[in-house]
Amino acid sequence: MSHDEFEQTSNKGRSDMKITIAGLDIAKTVFHFYGVNRAGKLVKKKLLKRGALLPFFARLAPCTVVMEACGSANHWHRQLSHLGHQVKLIPPQHVVAYRRKNKNDFNDAQAIAEAAQRDNMTFVEAKTIEQQDIQMLLRIRDRQVCMRTKLNNQIRGLLSEYGLTLAQGKAALTNQLPDIIEDASNGLTLIARSVFNELYDEYCLLDKQITACEKKITLHTKDNPVCIRLQSIIGIGKLTAAALYAAVNDAKQFHNGRHLSAWCGLVPKQYSSGGKTVLRGISKRGSPYLRSLLIHGARAVLQYCPGKTDRLSVWA
Repeated sequence: MSHDEFEQTSNKGRSDMKITIAGLDIAKTVFHFYGVNRAGKLVKKKLLKRGALLPFFARLAPCTVVMEACGSANHWHRQLSHLGHQVKLIPPQHVVAYRRKNKNDFNDAQAIAEAAQRDNMTFVEAKTIEQQDIQMLLRIRDRQVCMRTKLNNQIRGLLSEYGLTLAQGKAALTNQLPDIIEDASNGLTLIARSVFNELYDEYCLLDKQITACEKKITLHTKDNPVCIRLQSIIGIGKLTAAALYAAVNDAKQFHNGRHLSAWCGLVPKQYSSGGKTVLRGISKRGSPYLRSLLIHGARAVLQYCPGKTDRLSVWA
């Protein structure tokens, strides 16, 4: 064998052992690494504890690291990017089709690496710290609003068992419940008055927490150029603008507005076959919270369209 032939063989051997794509199955304390070369052949797989993950990737030559877009993925995206790796996030539902045999962590990591090699694969943009902060506030507010609604319904239901009713609306509860508690002639027992007083305090506390959360959201978004531009669109307020900004890292990943609408689940679901086009109701893909905000905003606009002569109102 000549020197040139030997060098070509050696280079080929080294390239075959070089990891180009690494599938990483992430969890709380245990991580599973599955590295393949450019031909898709396994080079190395390894179980890593949480404390050993970053030192391992610091020693690893720069490659493409792919993870499922799940809990803590944004954090590890930032950490591994700082180490010089190209990090991509892939929707978990796209990985399932590439998993072979039974489900386990190494098979999941292998499926991630396999899916990442497909030219037509769709990846998820990682969120920035600011987007995570806004999304956290929105989710906390949504939970608090749900808790307040449940508490409102519970208070009304319990009052009805004593033959007492409240007018509709949140304001009616905060205005009328203290008077009901203080009214000695309505037949409420001492224990019932005590319980309703505690429920009233709980309701007022939730109200204050929701208001405080909304102030934090406004503070984080009032100087954000993206949120300011979004609020210039009719039907989009501060909450919808914040939710859109938190959900969509870079709008350039969508070819046009229709693609963004499809991503939000606002377009008809297609079920076509044999050349026959069948369109059903909206697909409801993506975030239900974001979709509900957009739909409520659109409904609010439609309420004021009758009688208007501008182009948008006439079209709507």
